[in-house]
Amino acid sequence: MATLVQYLKSQDVESSLMEIFLAFEKAVKEIAKAINFSDGGYAGSQNASGEEQLALDILSDQILEKAFKKTEKVYLVASEEKEEAIILNENGQYSVAYDPLDGSSLVNVNFAVGTILGVFKFKEFLGKTPKEMSAAAFAVYGPRTTIVLSIGNGTHEFTLRHSEFVMTRENLKIKENTKIFAPGNLKAAITENWYRNILKYWLDSAYKLRYSGGMVPDINHILVKGEGIFAYPGTKKEPDGKLRLLFECGPMAYLIENARGAACDGKISILDKQISSIHQRTPIFIGSKAEVERCKM
Repeated sequence: MATLVQYLKSQDVESSLMEIFLAFEKAVKEIAKAINFSDGGYAGSQNASGEEQLALDILSDQILEKAFKKTEKVYLVASEEKEEAIILNENGQYSVAYDPLDGSSLVNVNFAVGTILGVFKFKEFLGKTPKEMSAAAFAVYGPRTTIVLSIGNGTHEFTLRHSEFVMTRENLKIKENTKIFAPGNLKAAITENWYRNILKYWLDSAYKLRYSGGMVPDINHILVKGEGIFAYPGTKKEPDGKLRLLFECGPMAYLIENARGAACDGKISILDKQISSIHQRTPIFIGSKAEVERCKM
């Protein structure tokens, strides 16, 4: 089985992008260790989105920033935990965006959590679209530690074994149809009749519920099982929903579409949405193509 490094070399990935992935790999290992020794306690502060921060959120953010700074290949970083993007290296060619610890509130109940990464070969995020990313990845910290990544030619899984990430699933593929659903923002069904009707269809059609409360484990489930739909709609009160385009939805859409799935905001493809602000939010319906199409308004 090929290691992560061997796979990247076999794809003739340019050296700068290779270094970024090696930095990500190292940071993931460090975050995995930190989770094992954490009590999941709060830090007494809020992130840029107004959410209570765990000590692990802050530590994971620091680990990633330090790792990317050492490469000297990253010009700009944007983190869910910071208000603004920051310049790391004036001579860097790439910009990276990340959610350091997605679903971190699940740590204290020992559910799987993750880290999400989007990589752009630009010195700016604003005005770009997720389609313009050079690569995307997420790490899952669960019974096993895995990295799922795409450099634009398929989506692949690597599992941490004896200190090395080795390929365990190549070219993950998502079926057109599914009988599995992961419905986020269920309270939206109170005011949004169209969402209530979709939920009723899934229930009446005997779809299997697979919802963890975390985006990373739910998207990972879709990729590994090869089917499913994850939904997080907006409402009239909050039309843009909760999830961030740059840190969460964009990278996930890149990974899913490279596995023959689809992702939209209810109207247009997530990959085609222009990034207008670092913390821009978007509704998302992502997974099997037929179900994503069903969710379009």
